Amino acid sequence: MEIRDKIKLLPHSPGVYRYYDSEGTVIYVGKAKDLRKRVAQYFVAPERLNTKTRILVSKIADMQYSVVDSEADALLLENNLIKQYKPHYNILLKDSKTYPWICVTSEPYPRVFLTRRVEKDGSQYFGPYSSVLHARALLDLFYETWPLRSCRHKIDADTVLRGKIRPCLDMQIGKCRGCCVGKVGTEEYGSWISAIVSLLKGNVGEVIRALEVRMKEASAELDFETAQLCKERAERLRGHYSRSIISAARELEADVFSLVSEEDIRIPGGSPPPESWGNFLRIRGGAVVQSLNLGFKARIEESRESVLSAFIAEIESKFGALSREIIVPFLPDVEIPGVKFTVPERGDKLSLLGLSAKNAWEYRLGTLRQREHSDPDAFRRSVLEELRTALAMPVLPEHMECFDNSNIQGTNPVASCVVFRGGVPSKKDYRKFKIKTVVGANDYASMKEVVNRRYSRMLAEAPDDLPQLVVIDGGKGQLEFAWQALCELGIQDRLTVVGLAKRLEEVIRVGDPYPLFLDRNSQALKLLQQIRDEAHRFGITFHRSLRSKAAVHSALDDIPGVGPKTAERLLLHFGSVARIAAANPQELINFVGPKLSERIRTALASEANTQ
Repeated sequence: MEIRDKIKLLPHSPGVYRYYDSEGTVIYVGKAKDLRKRVAQYFVAPERLNTKTRILVSKIADMQYSVVDSEADALLLENNLIKQYKPHYNILLKDSKTYPWICVTSEPYPRVFLTRRVEKDGSQYFGPYSSVLHARALLDLFYETWPLRSCRHKIDADTVLRGKIRPCLDMQIGKCRGCCVGKVGTEEYGSWISAIVSLLKGNVGEVIRALEVRMKEASAELDFETAQLCKERAERLRGHYSRSIISAARELEADVFSLVSEEDIRIPGGSPPPESWGNFLRIRGGAVVQSLNLGFKARIEESRESVLSAFIAEIESKFGALSREIIVPFLPDVEIPGVKFTVPERGDKLSLLGLSAKNAWEYRLGTLRQREHSDPDAFRRSVLEELRTALAMPVLPEHMECFDNSNIQGTNPVASCVVFRGGVPSKKDYRKFKIKTVVGANDYASMKEVVNRRYSRMLAEAPDDLPQLVVIDGGKGQLEFAWQALCELGIQDRLTVVGLAKRLEEVIRVGDPYPLFLDRNSQALKLLQQIRDEAHRFGITFHRSLRSKAAVHSALDDIPGVGPKTAERLLLHFGSVARIAAANPQELINFVGPKLSERIRTALASEANTQ
């Protein structure tokens, strides 16, 4: 049966659909509130689909589906099937590392330790923690507050009775109460573990209140040692968790999801770029008890609502049941029974969302910095793609050129052209120019001359090597004259030209009265600044070289027959050009001969008369 015929038989129910290629491999898994409507959207006129989706549709040979009771069930089933089949065209979860968990074993005297392996052995696992430092800080807090055992011995009543284990150093220095020799009972030890489990679940206030109650009871019983111990434990817990408690939201229990990309997530509508970064925070009693960062890469066009739903499903699979309230920057494309989605506009919840978004942006920057070192080619390509998107260019700016003028009050006017290929300098292609047709300090006309000379020569010698992006160091004036030069050459439609003004680092575009301000932390702006600064460095170096040559030029250099060595000997002997002009004729004849002496005296006298 043809797929289009199968679509007509699909129910108008929530479910999950699977696309197969000609070899029977699952290439895409999707969820739907209405299976028939959703699947039919793929099989419309090709021009209504983007390129990547058209490629997916061209590879579909068969389709299967599963009906579920609700959108929430569809979301979870989709997440499980994606993990099972790993389809090529689904959102790629960029999360290859294993995260640490805190394990509490199910023994008479449970152990509490850090692990990266979750096993079905009856133990309780809490996490995962995105930062191993955070997990270790919690363990340190537990061992400082309660004298837990750190050994791996199997301790039970028989072991203690038979005395099979010798006490270790921890017991001798007071870090452990001596479970192995029966110094502490299972009931008391179990109360410590119950407090730790309660803390790991986020019930910080409850544990502290219980310690304060026990402190008062012990004090009333004149057991001041126990009262002091409870007081110290409560103060230690309060001091640790006060750093992670949002004071204005002490009673809040919610999950917070943020999703950021190269576009601002607060702009309504639209779809995110292929890469997105997300942060999850679990808030209990105003404290951040769990946090996780994840990256996503969409293989075909996915709405940001769909990406957020995939993020929520992944967190539910890792952390278990979601909170009754979920704080999000925008609503996902699913509804989950018993869960309230909140898009805050002000107040404490908006502050929590901002905190989550800040973590997501930091994760994005860290990922890019790591990629810059581990895979520089992929990093540079992502920067070029970011720049292409920011400038709305039709093609990737693999070849970029930047122009800059340099002069001092019109003297020694020069210009530079630097070339970047693949996001890195191509110094063999750098060019420097002496301004020929412009008199005085006229940056606009100088820019037009240089751009015209550069690309008229390129059209004659290498017409297929024109850059995709031309950057002009300057504002609207320089950009307008550069644009005129490109129009006169007839190549204005073959490349993109922008100006980069220094004062506010705004990007000036032809025909746009409003400048474009890129995020100052964006890699796209940093690349534009790099090529602009390189053009300025190259141009000013050339300008200084010409000024230095002009500074050491003397009237002797213009006299026929006086070479560099003769001029040097004359200056060393007489001391200056003025002394040569005033020298005794016979002394000059004895030094260089009668003919050259007469020529030097005539030239220096003529120059003196013209000054």
